[in-house]
Amino acid sequence: MARLVLTPKVLLPGYPVTPLTAESADFTWTAAGAAFADGAGFQLTGKEILLVQNTNAGAQTVTILSVIDPYKRTGDITTYSVGIAEFAVFPMFPVDGWRQADGQLYFAATATDVKFSVLRLP
Repeated sequence: MARLVLTPKVLLPGYPVTPLTAESADFTWTAAGAAFADGAGFQLTGKEILLVQNTNAGAQTVTILSVIDPYKRTGDITTYSVGIAEFAVFPMFPVDGWRQADGQLYFAATATDVKFSVLRLP
């Protein structure tokens, strides 16, 4: 299987054109599902926020993979626990230390019904 690629939702700017068109401020959740067997990713620009929703009947974990930064450090987020019916938000990841060779941020969940959404600041 291939890594599932999510498309970030670009947030509206501080002074959006009004009136807002229907659904212009909406974002979607993507369930891990079977397609997440190899994990997921999105093109990392350094302006994204990763949201996680656990819809499973038990606590589940999320892993986010880092890369070696200019100072030879890594900092994977491994098995971060998200409780039943809880949400988690991960702040903007700097490109150095997080962007993989193909330009993506990689992440995965332990259950198929954990959901992700990626928001990109304008």
